[in-house]
Amino acid sequence: MARAIWSGALNFGLVTVPVELYSATEDHTIHFRQFQRGTSDRIRYRRVNERTGEEVPYEDIVKGYDLGGDEYVLVEPDELDQIAPGRSRTIDIDAFVDLDEIDPIYFQKTYWLAPAKEEFGRAYSLLIEAMGKTNRAGLARFVMRGKEYIAAVRSGDGVLVLNTLLFPEDIREPKKEISKLPAPGDVKPKEVDMAVSLIESMAEDWKPDDYHDTYTQRVKKLIEDKRAGRTVTPEEAPPEATKVVDLFEALSRSVESRKKGGSATRSAKKGKAKQPDLSELSKADLDKMAREAGIKGRSKMTRAQLEKALADASGAPARKRAS
Repeated sequence: MARAIWSGALNFGLVTVPVELYSATEDHTIHFRQFQRGTSDRIRYRRVNERTGEEVPYEDIVKGYDLGGDEYVLVEPDELDQIAPGRSRTIDIDAFVDLDEIDPIYFQKTYWLAPAKEEFGRAYSLLIEAMGKTNRAGLARFVMRGKEYIAAVRSGDGVLVLNTLLFPEDIREPKKEISKLPAPGDVKPKEVDMAVSLIESMAEDWKPDDYHDTYTQRVKKLIEDKRAGRTVTPEEAPPEATKVVDLFEALSRSVESRKKGGSATRSAKKGKAKQPDLSELSKADLDKMAREAGIKGRSKMTRAQLEKALADASGAPARKRAS
């Protein structure tokens, strides 16, 4: 069972609900140690005084703010504690806003809020129901581990969800940071219309279970292959950038490919259509057809492997393919 990383009270109006905060996400990526090439010697990092070369204990380290020109203002940890908002134990909701009005760029990290005790379950459920019906999120401030956060508290699937948000000063302005942004109105209307058609042809419902970290899967396979002494097969190179003169033609072919792929998958469900020319379909179409055909391991397959698997499965009975 997960352990609470913060406990306190959620307040809105005159309603107070004691709650506990839990991490809703976890890091599943593969982590490596560092070694010197050609040896089994680990590379380690130490906190070293650059003048003496001696390692410095953590308790003897203070913070320094760089003023430029090798001049620093040194700050003790307890001085930061004295000016901090304090060890807060409340999440105070100041206002409720429409959840759709919050730009996704502000979302930082997701947590769950749970009632501290079963006796507070009724008030907790009331918040879930009310915010779910209004599609509103409560904007609040709270302090955790010596840092102040602004947060959005919203209704989830049977749980209150707390998203920490970035402050406006944390968000960069793209026009100030990126010099290569194109000027508005730099595309032709027919290109926009064709791009809209392509987007609509690729529209689907959001199904998070259809998406997995295939890169981590490939890293695990790389490790397994090297451990077993097997040959490592490289993936296909990424496609080349579309030339500007070919943009409309590429969009047109993409739309046509989606139409063929869509009609092929619909006909395949009815058991009436011939196998389409797989080389003309996008990898997304191939993956969709492989999913409908019940082909296992498709998330790890290259385009060529998907084409072969679909070709091999084209003559199999539907029941057998789905097993």
